[in-house]
Amino acid sequence: MERRKTGMDEIAVSVIIPVHNAEDFIEDTILSVKSQDFTDWEIVLVDDCSTDRSREIIERFEDEKIHLIVHSKGRGAAAARNTGLSKARGRYITFLDADDLWDPQKLSLQIDFMAEKHASFSFTGYEFAGFDGVGVDKIVQVPERLNYRQALKNTTIFTSTVMFDTTRIPKEMICMPDVPSEDTATWWKILRSGYTAYGYNRALTLYRRSEGTLSSNKFTAIQRVWNLYRNVENLNLIYSAYCFCFYAVHAVWRRL
Repeated sequence: MERRKTGMDEIAVSVIIPVHNAEDFIEDTILSVKSQDFTDWEIVLVDDCSTDRSREIIERFEDEKIHLIVHSKGRGAAAARNTGLSKARGRYITFLDADDLWDPQKLSLQIDFMAEKHASFSFTGYEFAGFDGVGVDKIVQVPERLNYRQALKNTTIFTSTVMFDTTRIPKEMICMPDVPSEDTATWWKILRSGYTAYGYNRALTLYRRSEGTLSSNKFTAIQRVWNLYRNVENLNLIYSAYCFCFYAVHAVWRRL
């Protein structure tokens, strides 16, 4: 499915990919965007001081639609996404982690879904995958919608599934803070401002997991979420504990 551009410099979708030492995955990730049936996109890759062959691999793909920005020193995933966001020209902003993969219909289906719902913020279901990028038949279902209070108890919004319409939500609001679990902090910041996130309950992303990732460290994840409750959202102890109980149940359920 191809949408026509509405102006010389306008792009429908910007895909922002932060990269750090992703030589084993980045080619497949780029190809999963190039394989989209929706073709009016650009990719903004931000290399956050990789020491492997990531930059060399990306440079082979550079053209008028695929752009590489290089950080001279490591600044972290939030800063890399914000750099990409500052250069993005698309009406729709999406994030894709350097080791994840998209279904070929991901962009077209999600854009149509957002138009149907008149949504400014959407997310989709996803499937866990192994190191080889092959799905393991564990699919995460997502709710029809989440407001701020609901999202505090359910961290099911996965970064590589989100999409924002910048005609409805300003890019400045999408900028990520420099805190642990910066992506979840961003979703909560946006929802706290009165927006609703709409869930498209179809697995359109493969979430590659390995034991070496931070997300696989359950204790680290617990610490990060608790820090968000107490030190970012400034929730009191009782309400933080209340939300955390629901978070824990949802987190366990997603991995069963």
